Amino acid sequence: MNNDFTFTLKSIRFDENYQPSDNTRITTNFANLARGSSRQENLRNTLRMINNRFNALAHWDNPNGDRYAVELDIISIEMQMGAANAGNALPLIEILKTHIIDLRTNTRIEGITGNNFSSYVRDYDFSVLLLAHNQNQPGFSTPENFGDLHGKLFKHFVNSSTYREHFRKQPVICLSVSSSKTYHRTENQHPVLGVEYQQDEYSLTDEYFDKMGLKVRYFMPPGSVAPLAFYFSGDLLNDYTDLELIGTISTMEAFQKIYRPEIYNANSAAGKSYQPSLKHQDYSLTRIVYDREERSRLAIEQGKFVEEHFIKPHQTLLAQWSAAHHAL
Repeated sequence: MNNDFTFTLKSIRFDENYQPSDNTRITTNFANLARGSSRQENLRNTLRMINNRFNALAHWDNPNGDRYAVELDIISIEMQMGAANAGNALPLIEILKTHIIDLRTNTRIEGITGNNFSSYVRDYDFSVLLLAHNQNQPGFSTPENFGDLHGKLFKHFVNSSTYREHFRKQPVICLSVSSSKTYHRTENQHPVLGVEYQQDEYSLTDEYFDKMGLKVRYFMPPGSVAPLAFYFSGDLLNDYTDLELIGTISTMEAFQKIYRPEIYNANSAAGKSYQPSLKHQDYSLTRIVYDREERSRLAIEQGKFVEEHFIKPHQTLLAQWSAAHHAL
């Protein structure tokens, strides 16, 4: 259809000199770390955490624990809504791209695409639509077709020629486990991903990512204190190399220690049966300043932005496009 959506990519390096851009949506968490008087120390310490964790996991042929370094690029995906709306691109999604630098052989190894996941439409769904739907209601529920549009947009991007031109493998998103669910340790263990956990039912986030075409498995890597949720579309254990997986683990575990220290920087590890809690008190803080209240506030602001500039003005077009892509 003439109103189909196309995508363009922008990339900015996440390093100690990273400056959030004013003219594109930069993931709030990253921007949060890169503001204020502690910005450069924050960034330097975050990268040091990632590199140290990577070398601890990739310990073979690495006696001094300093063989590898991780490079991170923030990838911003803008969506153009057909020829009729030329020049009206929406900053749709942001993900992370990892590269691994082998300092011994002076080689650069492509890592996994995805890792962190940030989306304006997701902010709208969770911080505007879901809140309004449940306001003054006796019990929690989700609106009809909750997450359908976002899921179709994500799959449209991943299946696009733009994605294939830039990335050779399907994305893996790595997030925190849900504090509303209980996870049970299994006997399955992977040398890099660690011990697998399972739970009896999906969380709301799990269901949301399922509509994006992504399955979920939960693993607690060696030396970790809580399982991570890995969202993927193929075979998580066989589609990616050990170094690729370590790049994702070291990056996202470091961010989770900063964002959710109650879970990922706890002073004791998850047991056989584990329910995460942000009210947990026995944890350590990193030396990195992070404003979690700002993250919650900006999610609502960003959700209202996409409602005003995307959802409401293009309701008819979005409904037509979604119906035409019902089989995605």
